[in-house]
Amino acid sequence: MKLNETHDPALRSWLASANLEGGDFPIQNLPFAVFRRPQSGEAWRCGVAIGDQVLDLAALGASGVYSAADEVNAVLHAAASDALNAVMACGLTALSALRLTLSRSLREGAAVQAALAACLVAQADVEYRVPAKIGDYTDFYTSIHHATNIGKLFRPDAPLLPNYKWIPIGYHGRASSIIVSGQNFRRPVGQILPAGASAPVMQATQRLDIELELGAYIGVGNTWGEAIAIDDAESHVFGLSLLNDWSARDIQSWEYQPLGPFLSKSFASSVSPWIVTMEAMAPYRLAPPARDSADPQALAYLDGADNRAAGAINLMLEVLLQTTRMRERGEAAVRICCTNYRHAYWTLAQMVAHHTVNGCNLQTGDLLGTGTLSGPAATEAAALIELTAGGKHPVTLPDGEQRSWLADGDTIVLRGWCEQPGAARIGFGECSATVLPARQR
Repeated sequence: MKLNETHDPALRSWLASANLEGGDFPIQNLPFAVFRRPQSGEAWRCGVAIGDQVLDLAALGASGVYSAADEVNAVLHAAASDALNAVMACGLTALSALRLTLSRSLREGAAVQAALAACLVAQADVEYRVPAKIGDYTDFYTSIHHATNIGKLFRPDAPLLPNYKWIPIGYHGRASSIIVSGQNFRRPVGQILPAGASAPVMQATQRLDIELELGAYIGVGNTWGEAIAIDDAESHVFGLSLLNDWSARDIQSWEYQPLGPFLSKSFASSVSPWIVTMEAMAPYRLAPPARDSADPQALAYLDGADNRAAGAINLMLEVLLQTTRMRERGEAAVRICCTNYRHAYWTLAQMVAHHTVNGCNLQTGDLLGTGTLSGPAATEAAALIELTAGGKHPVTLPDGEQRSWLADGDTIVLRGWCEQPGAARIGFGECSATVLPARQR
């Protein structure tokens, strides 16, 4: 993605809320979601965020404000749907044209201001759903810092397994239990092997954890049997959202050998409603971290000039926690972690290239998780299992409460944003959920 007029940090919108400093949704962003007004009987449809409003793309298409021959009308027609899949499948050329048209229409002095203003709905008045129909969900393990921190807990002398620096490791997750931000979930129940016991017990997890991740949504897929070259990989990605892959660590430790995570992960994974497009993130691209001279170099199918030059993204990420007591006192959630996607060992393009190298066909709407995005510093550990050294050193909150693992009533909020000199700040909104008590068996 190359910079163009839509990225100009000097652009201002006729909608005042889009010009507020520190806002997530300025005119340079324009992310997508699926929404409706609650209890209205309205159909779900696709929208774009601008300031504190949602631009109803279905209504915009029906308004006739653009010429019927305009290529953006095909995308607007696709937006009159209960999921973003049809929009994603339109491809980068059509989506880039829509972005340019919306950018020009939302700028100060635009002749079509009145027509677009009639298609705005306040974000405070809508509800969201998972933005795409997700056929398949694959979760990767792209942070070497997370992999090392976890490895030290179980293999202090050799934290990283031999294959980590050679291959973007991933596993197939469960798409049916992906939920949108704001949906709460019950503490999961499963088999757990207590310390020193010879037989497992069936009980609610006592080690409920978070995983701060990003989710990449596939736009146009690939034909079964054909691989996606790394230089073309990002052209198949529609955009990114926040992702919290909740984890039950005590269930996980009993079940994960020999085939990996199962019930410890499949009970819930939260995604933010807004998907920020790859084009919106063009100003924040940078080279991935340099590999140590002792590290193996990536195999040819994982190595491309574009990836070496700008495969990483300068994307800040944070985790906030609010306990029941804090909520009762009216206290806001507090930060427990802040990191950056730029630290990932394996890039988005490498994830896509590796996923398809065996001929696996990705499809529109498929979701790829990055894995927990911990950074090199202790404060950048993006899961409680790392922050607390496996529960041994609890996190102490400002009011004196401590957490080794999540308690019932805890609310976790993920946030993300891109910000740097010479570019407009763009954000991802929030991804949040509250832990409810386990169901009674």
